[in-house]
Amino acid sequence: MTCAAALAAPALVPYRAFGQTAQEQQWDDWDTQVTPAGYDPSFSNPWDLHPRFLPRRVEANPTLRAGDIHVDAVARYLYHIQDDGTAMRYGVAIGQADLYEPGVFRIGRKARWPSWTPTANMIRHTPSYEQYAGGMPGGPENPLGARALYLYSGNRDTYLRIHGTPQPWSIGYRASSGCVRMIMAHIIDLYEAVEIGSVAHLYAAE
Repeated sequence: MTCAAALAAPALVPYRAFGQTAQEQQWDDWDTQVTPAGYDPSFSNPWDLHPRFLPRRVEANPTLRAGDIHVDAVARYLYHIQDDGTAMRYGVAIGQADLYEPGVFRIGRKARWPSWTPTANMIRHTPSYEQYAGGMPGGPENPLGARALYLYSGNRDTYLRIHGTPQPWSIGYRASSGCVRMIMAHIIDLYEAVEIGSVAHLYAAE
């Protein structure tokens, strides 16, 4: 080895080599893709939502437990109760017709850019989902979006989710196959604040 070769500057190493996997780097890139430039949850609105569906900090009922989630299916709001007696309120979409399932559930799992596999019932209701019967990888076009909170009844996965959506125009409507949908940037914010084991209350739509 020549002196010149021995003293040559080392090749630049991508940032992810210092602890971040290629998958995590891809997730970060997707987060940037679905988050508006200069994002401020209180007024950023490239999705043209009705202003009432933008995130707002509101006063919470003092009897509600911090950390829990409450979904008002009539007004299409999700409330995440805070420690200081307030709640973060987000606009959501809920399940179509009889596909929405009210109840009290536990957040049994959280996932970043999750994969999606439609259930047999979803395929019966929407035959075009058959092409994804083997699963669809995570990504900006995946129906679960950037994040998903998995709703459990005891130790049983109910297959209900609170998740992001690549269809922001659906917020405020009955549009999903039973899950609660949120704007991608909003579910990213909520995801960080919700702990596994928290309780989600989904109230009746009528």
